Amino acid sequence: MKNLDDELVERNKNLNRGFRKLNVWREAIDLYVFEKKILDQIRGISFKIKDQVLASGFSISSNLAEGYCRRSIKEYIQFINIALGSAGENYSQMFALLKSEEISKDSFDEFDKKHYGVENKLINLAKSLARKMKTDQDWNSDYKTS
Repeated sequence: MKNLDDELVERNKNLNRGFRKLNVWREAIDLYVFEKKILDQIRGISFKIKDQVLASGFSISSNLAEGYCRRSIKEYIQFINIALGSAGENYSQMFALLKSEEISKDSFDEFDKKHYGVENKLINLAKSLARKMKTDQDWNSDYKTS
């Protein structure tokens, strides 16, 4: 039985929605959801700080999707690098919340594990696309439409 995420991603396919098949995109969404749950539990955190942390986390998956939809390897790599910049900002913000004792060490450790996975997948995707670009390979997006 498919879960809701799989059901939603598998419907209404087209060339522009191919990013939905990327594990890194799904994991970036899950990272945002995890952060939101942590931050929603903190009483007294300023709206501005919470908003900045969530915006940087949200930006990771958004930039990955936007870059994919540009349909150009060069632009895709650029947006992956923007996503990596957002990931760095996001990590710094969560680390500051740990240091200020606004989030627990356990929450940070779980965040760090998820974040590290997303970050490494983004780096590897950028490297893979750069290799294709250097060898003049086409970017093959064989996302089947329904």
